[in-house]
Amino acid sequence: MACLYVVLGIFSRYILAWTVAAREDSQLAKEMLEQAMGVHGVPDVVHADRGTSLTSKPVAQLLVDLGVTRSHSRPHVSNDHPYREAAFKTLKYAPVFPENFGSPADARAFGERFFGYYNHEPRHSGIGLHTPASVHHGTAGHVRALRRQTLDAAYAANLERFGHRRPHAPKLPTEAWINQASREALLCSS
Repeated sequence: MACLYVVLGIFSRYILAWTVAAREDSQLAKEMLEQAMGVHGVPDVVHADRGTSLTSKPVAQLLVDLGVTRSHSRPHVSNDHPYREAAFKTLKYAPVFPENFGSPADARAFGERFFGYYNHEPRHSGIGLHTPASVHHGTAGHVRALRRQTLDAAYAANLERFGHRRPHAPKLPTEAWINQASREALLCSS
């Protein structure tokens, strides 16, 4: 059996780091988070499931030392992280996903190909039909401007096709949440 560890940016859907290990390991989880934050920056919040490695003392202490707020899925709720669940569904339902991996090395080789594809190829409806890489690396605004030019040209050349309604490129969301505090809770804490 092998365990897949994934660090996912919830706003961009970008896979920041991942690894395959023979078992859950708190030190490995800590090192992977350190690596992801060293490359991509320290977030305000880290949301994790309640697995033993992610609720461990080494991971908790790392996040405390960095001033990162910890958020965890609700107890006994396996699908409390919609962004992770969507990414894992894409992984598991991919036509190329094997029934079994021959070894952890086979799983890592598959992960290399899949996560490279996932970050750079599919355009996600939840992020304005951009790739996770485009959103994460800040090129989505430029891509959207190019789309705007293309749509404007198509509209000008084919008014009747659009019924005189100008087409618009999908917008990026302005925020993404897991366990968002209610409006009432935010007002009470002010």
